Parts: sequence; C-alpha cells; structure tokens
Amino acid sequence: MDADAAGDGERVSAAADAFAPLADGGQPGWYRDAVVYSLDVKTFQDSDGDGWGDFRGLIDRLDYLENLGVDCLWIRPFYPSPLRDNGYDVADYRDVDERLGSLNAFDDLVAELDARGMRLITDLVLNHTSTEHEWFQRAREDPDSKYHDYYLWTSHVDEAYHTENIFPEFEDGVWSYDEVAGKHYFHQFYGHQPDLNVANSDVQEELFSIAEFWLERGVDGFRIDAAHPMILPKGHNAHRLEDPQWLFRELKRRAREVNDEAVLLAEADDEPDRLDFYFGDGEGFDALFNFVGNSHVTYGVGVGDSWPLYRMFEQIPDAQPDGHVWWANFLRNHDEWNLLKLPHDALEHAREEFRKGGDGRDSWVFGRGHRLRLADLYDGDHDRIAMAHSLLLSLPGTPIVNSGDEIGMHADLDRPERQAVRTPMRWDGAEPNAGFSTADPEELVIPVDGTGWPGVFQADAASQRGDPGSLFERVASAIDARKRCPEIARGDCSIVHVDSGDMWAHRFDHDGRVLLAVHNLASGPREVVAGFDVDPADAERVLGDADYRVADGGVTVTLDGCAYLWLRGERRGDGGR
Repeated sequence: MDADAAGDGERVSAAADAFAPLADGGQPGWYRDAVVYSLDVKTFQDSDGDGWGDFRGLIDRLDYLENLGVDCLWIRPFYPSPLRDNGYDVADYRDVDERLGSLNAFDDLVAELDARGMRLITDLVLNHTSTEHEWFQRAREDPDSKYHDYYLWTSHVDEAYHTENIFPEFEDGVWSYDEVAGKHYFHQFYGHQPDLNVANSDVQEELFSIAEFWLERGVDGFRIDAAHPMILPKGHNAHRLEDPQWLFRELKRRAREVNDEAVLLAEADDEPDRLDFYFGDGEGFDALFNFVGNSHVTYGVGVGDSWPLYRMFEQIPDAQPDGHVWWANFLRNHDEWNLLKLPHDALEHAREEFRKGGDGRDSWVFGRGHRLRLADLYDGDHDRIAMAHSLLLSLPGTPIVNSGDEIGMHADLDRPERQAVRTPMRWDGAEPNAGFSTADPEELVIPVDGTGWPGVFQADAASQRGDPGSLFERVASAIDARKRCPEIARGDCSIVHVDSGDMWAHRFDHDGRVLLAVHNLASGPREVVAGFDVDPADAERVLGDADYRVADGGVTVTLDGCAYLWLRGERRGDGGR
C-alpha cells in the first residue's frame, strides 16, 4: 500500500475547476464545490471593544477562515433588529445594524472576500418581520394604508384559522392582539414576528427588490429562512399562494438577472416526500438544507450505528451531479438539534441519550430537539467530532461547517433557549473573553463563558492551530481533501455494503475514477472488507491514516475507533460508468 497521505503537503486553496459549471445547462456550479462556514457577525470578533462582534472584526479573522480552508461564508442576519430572535426579527432589510458596522463595512467585507476568491451567502428572512419594522408600524396605524395588507389580520379571532405555533413552549397560538390596530395579527413564529402576506403582489415586489439590493452589493446568494412556513396556509381564511413554486421561481429569476451565478438555498424543513417540490424541476431552489441528513447522520455517529445513514439515503431524493437535486449538509447549526425526522423510537432514544446538562439541567427544547453543540452530543470526544466532519465532507452535497464546531466548542445552558449554542467564538483562552472582545464581560452581546459545568469551556482556536493532531487541523485536512476530490460534486454516489453495523462505506464513480470513503462509527478498532475495483498500485490515500490492503477487487481496511479513510484510483475493467 501507499503509506503516504496525499494531503500532507500544502493545502490547496480550491479545486482546479472549483467554479466550473456542471453539465446541467448553465446552472452555476460553484456552490457544489464550495465548503461553507456559517457564522454570526455579532458573536465572531469584536474589533472596537464595545462587546459586539462586527464586520471589521470578521475581516480581521479572514486569515483564520482561509487557513481552515473554507471558501464560502454564510452569515446570519446582520440587519437592524431588536434582537428578540437573534436578528431573525428584521426591522430594516436594506441596512446594517449599527452595532455591527455599516453598509461601507459590509462592502469592505465583500471586497476582501473577492480578493481571496471567497464567496458570501447571507440570510434573507422573507416570511416575517419584526413588529418594529416600518411596514408593520404603518400597517397598524392606518388600516387604509397599503402596508396594512402586507400582514394578515382578523377582527374575529374565534372564527379564524388556527394552527400550532413553531415555538409551542413560548406562544399560545398564531394570533396576537395589537391595541393600535384593534385587531389580531397572524404569526407562525414569536408574537413579535408578524407573518408577511406573501400572496400580496406588493409584498412580493418588496422581497424581490431586497434580494436585488444585496446582490448589487456583491452577495453571491441567499439562505432563504423559513421557506416552508412561507407557503403554508395563513391568515383568517388559511389562504395559500395559488402557485407557491412561482414565488421561488420568480425570486430566482430576478436574482439571476443581477448575478447569473447567484444561488438560492432553502431552509425547508418539510416532510421527505415533499422536498422535491422546492427544487421545482430545476427552476426553484438550487439546494435544500438537509434536515433529514442532519438528524440521521449526527444521531448515527453519536450512537455508533450505521442504520440511520442507510435510512437517510432512503428518505431523500438522490443528489444529482448533473441535475437539479442538491443538498446543503450539516452536522449542527445555530438552532436546536431537531430530531423530528427520526423514526419515533429513535427520537425518544435520542431525547434521553443526549439529554445532558452536566449538573442535571435539561437541554430539550420546543418539544423537538436539544440545544447542544456537537461537542456536547459527543462528550467532548474530538476523535468522534473529527470523524463526523470527515463523513460530512465526503457526502454528496455542499458541506456546511458551523462556527466553533471545528475547535469543539460547547453549549452554555445558562443561556436561554437557542442562545445556548450561539455563544461567541473562543479565539484564545488566555485572553479576556477568550479573545472575542476587550469589553467588560457584562457588556458582551452574549457571555463567552457561563457557569456551565466543569471542563467544557477550554476549547479555543489558539491552542489547536498548528498542532497536527488537533481537531482544528483534522477538520482543515478533511476540508482540503474535499477540495481535491471533484468526484464528490460530480460523481455518482453509491453505498458500499459492509458486514459490520458500526461501519459505513460509500463511493463515488466519476470519469473512470473511484473514490471510496470508509468510516468507523465505533469507539474500538474494526477491520472491514469493501469492494474497491482499483489496481493496488494505483490506489491513492486521500485522507486518514488507517492501514489498508488492496487485492482481488476489494480493500481490507483496519481502523482505530472513530477513524476514517478516503481512497481513490482509476477504475479497472470497463473504464468507468
């Protein structure tokens, strides 16, 4: 075997053809090759000592992100907001919250990213606004104003449509009374987030114009927040859009008129048999956030069992390297770990198995998930976290790394609700506020450290960078491997069945080449035999240090607990599929 890892040299900044379009007739292909890093500007880096992260601070940390290897940022809402829902309660769609900077600072970020060959995706919250948005203020004050019809009202709430609120622990329903308007308004989220009437043509034009505004400032695409609630029944009569796909098609058309490489990613946590709807046969969203994958992969890795991975592939449409179905894959995000896509028995098992607060507090929230980070779910086991990222980066789709997971940050259950998993980035534990800010701790947007439980807040970036065995460097190596493997974005993926239930193997076939990825979900060592139709002399180690032997159309792999191996080579026989 070849004992030298192919990725031990200098990391490449991007695959040679990273921005080449795929063979699907003109759809932009850059996002399929990208590795995305998700962050919140206000909790990433404070540049001026006021306790709030800002755009200048983010710019100062771009070297870190470039060293990690990511080539696209997804930044969460940065618009003016009362921040009663972490910025997803937008008060002005066309500006920057002054605590985070200015439009000029935003433009400077775009310029810095362009200079580094990096892309930028921003959140667009189009389902609802804050009650402090000018539209709502004008709507409540004047029933004859066009803005009144931007929202959904009823004067007879007992006769109106009712459905379950998305935050059932904190909201009694979907209607709240406004004393100024003298009516109830409809909201699927918190009561301070009134739903927009997206069936109103004036509202639709506003939404299209907002997207155009940010694209003209250099944004490369959007994560469309709450795409599923946007098209659910709304208002007194539970009306729906006549053609829900039209709204997404038109948004995409208008976006592409400004930037022909703009991409739309949907946060559409819908039922698996409904997911294909959002792609619109190629005219809808470019990719969907893979909530089925998130629950199944993260659970499977956590319990050391491969059946959830098999089930994931059964539940969702296959990613299509030359078609319209594509996934944005993630292990954890900035919300609770939503388990509703697991079968009932597994959900109940996960509810108890991962319910941990160290000092007995409960992490379960909203009746659907845990407000824990990846390090909490995996008991701080960096080997398991590294293996999970290797699996994430080897799956078909675009991988998204959540800020802080690459160094093993923990949740802080002292913080309310989802804020537990949204604490500031820990740069250097030897510095005040772990290097996030020079402000007094009480002035921070969110405390860096809570009282927490012993031993969970040590993770930081400074202690890991440059250490080959650290979690940061192992995640960076996996990102580098992903960039050197165009097979993942362009190849046909298939499951490689192995005997052991705590092992997982899959492969990609592309252009006569095979890429095989093997992951040991168990804590102890395993040996597995997998099909691998590559000549032994041609087998190339891409990632991982496991022993392997290629012979007779297969490969025998010996892996330590939570180890992984990526192999590739020219396919023997018919020259490829």
